[in-house]
Amino acid sequence: MAMKDYSDEFRADAVALYESTPGATYKSIATDLGINRATLREWVLRDRGRRGADSATAPAGRTAVRAGQTASSGDPDERIRQLEARVAELEASERKLATERDILRTAAKYFAGETNW
Repeated sequence: MAMKDYSDEFRADAVALYESTPGATYKSIATDLGINRATLREWVLRDRGRRGADSATAPAGRTAVRAGQTASSGDPDERIRQLEARVAELEASERKLATERDILRTAAKYFAGETNW
């Protein structure tokens, strides 16, 4: 299997996508991007080392929020907390989609320029 050469921008975008996706796994993000899981893991660990972050700890905001979480009590404060959690989940999803879109745009431009028709 040949080694693929990814641009620094693609690597940074892939790491940013992983870091900004709550509950993401290396496997899920790598599959979405069409790269090897171990490759993505290496990029993330290298980025965390470069930033001085501990590779064993997840970045802030990486807590998983259950999508089907509802309140059975009528407590307004609890309902507000749940709605705020849902808003945070949707904002994270929006960031993920925007990052994926940007990665796909970059890839499309790269591959369009690579064709020699």
